Amino acid sequence: MTLYYSLVFFLLVLEMVLFMLLLIPLPYTAKRKVFTFISENPIISKVMYWLKITFVFILILFIDSVNRVYRVQLEVVAAGEQASKGTAILGHERLEVQARKFYSQRNMYLCGFTLFLSLILNRTYVMIIDNIKLEDKVKAFESNKNYKENKSSEVAELQKQLAKKEQDLQTLKKQSEGLHNSYNELSDKYAATQVDEEKKGK
Repeated sequence: MTLYYSLVFFLLVLEMVLFMLLLIPLPYTAKRKVFTFISENPIISKVMYWLKITFVFILILFIDSVNRVYRVQLEVVAAGEQASKGTAILGHERLEVQARKFYSQRNMYLCGFTLFLSLILNRTYVMIIDNIKLEDKVKAFESNKNYKENKSSEVAELQKQLAKKEQDLQTLKKQSEGLHNSYNELSDKYAATQVDEEKKGK
């Protein structure tokens, strides 16, 4: 295997490992920390940028390997036609064609699976990030809802206390009015007794 196809194979293995790591179930807080670190780290963003460029080259290799598969397949068909016409094909020539067919197909599948898995990895990563954002929104909504419920219960309690104070105030007003009336009556009686005593004194 040539050096660039060895690198493609290494990338394929790396993608499989990363995909398995993405599938590991983690608690919400740990998952949030990990994916926040991945999405905000500048070094990882640079690595992702260079990987995108690498995948462009892998796409070129995939197109080239598909072209080679097609050409080798034409050679196999031509060799089959020569054999049917009675022309002798040497064994090493046939083995060489079959070997080229095998290597070109292997390279095509290697590049194709690497590209396909990169798309799956990207989509899975985006879905997990979206899921974390939605979970954050749900938690914020639930905490806001609990806050509103607590606030409404506090408001209801304060309204009850206010109504009780209002009732106490009305009771005090009635008692004050009663005391005022009693005072006026007593004052009138006292004034009347004072007038009577003055009359008696005269």
